[in-house]
Amino acid sequence: MAAALEHPLTLQLPYPTHELVQVVRGRRSGLGITVAIHSTALGPAAGGCRIAHYADPAAPVADALRLAEAMTGKNALAGLEHGGAKAVVALPTADRPAGAERTALLHDIGDAIESLGGRYIAGPDVGSGPADMSVIGERTAHVCCRPVEDGGSGDSSLHTARGTLAALGAVAEEAFGSPELAGRTFGVIGLGAVGAHVARLLERAGARLVVSDIDPAARRLAEELGATWADPDGALAAEVDVLVPAALGGLLTARTAGLLRCAAVAGPANNQLDEPATADLLAARGVLWAPDTVVSSGGVIHATGVELRRESEERLTERIEGIADTLRQVFHTARTHGTTPATAAGTLAGQRIREGRSRSGAPASPGAETER
Repeated sequence: MAAALEHPLTLQLPYPTHELVQVVRGRRSGLGITVAIHSTALGPAAGGCRIAHYADPAAPVADALRLAEAMTGKNALAGLEHGGAKAVVALPTADRPAGAERTALLHDIGDAIESLGGRYIAGPDVGSGPADMSVIGERTAHVCCRPVEDGGSGDSSLHTARGTLAALGAVAEEAFGSPELAGRTFGVIGLGAVGAHVARLLERAGARLVVSDIDPAARRLAEELGATWADPDGALAAEVDVLVPAALGGLLTARTAGLLRCAAVAGPANNQLDEPATADLLAARGVLWAPDTVVSSGGVIHATGVELRRESEERLTERIEGIADTLRQVFHTARTHGTTPATAAGTLAGQRIREGRSRSGAPASPGAETER
């Protein structure tokens, strides 16, 4: 373990499917840093670095575990030779560190990543961005999405949005019989970096928009796009063709599923379902749900393609547009076997991971390796 990682202590965690869960306290920042590696069967694990406040001290580890597992599925379904991982930094308050404090934290994150010897490649997530990746990169080479001027692939949000648009074409085809987006009404919840790009792309495609965000300043974008503004509390119940979650996860629950007035839900927000059973509730209500592990993969496809595989933009565009084909395969499997798209996506991801494990000779059931 790197010298900057302090207070080693073993964790007893009920997650035997994760290869490694490491929780350290940064020597400079004093903040807890969790790195969860779910799988490296397909190759080094890739996933973002989340910096956020958690009121519950157990929540950062639980979040890292859940997000890392989702990244394994996302990378497998995207056809990438990467497993899934996530880093989560637990802030003591909602105020994010800045200046020298932020640099100290980012260097601690870099040390934590470097200590894993290349098993984990980090990128941005909630609370971090391309500039932060450059600072983390001062301590480790295992980082993606640095600014273009620093030799990286830059902000991945546009490419996540491009993949979302491709996915929405497959959703429209499955739900309405045509991939045409023009004339359809989409409800975009969350107008952050990705959501704003999605809304703009949909507007250019001729779609009608209902948009919502917790930040009232986002109404300016609604006016710019000629979109209808919805109050955040009422956005879920908006009468739209497709609801597009583009904010934080956990939006779809047993309660909110009953509020929906749409034919389908498909968006780039990660971990939209609060629990697996919610997928069955959506299906029972006749709402088509597109697994976010497929829909949101454009960013990681582009970032790893530029920085790790040195692929051309033409090849990357093919890969991003291929998200629609993957989603069609998921929907076809769900229809054929009478199951949900969530189950079908899990089956497809599992198949690809087993094939990768067989090629690499990795153990079939890795045990959890836990450190603090």
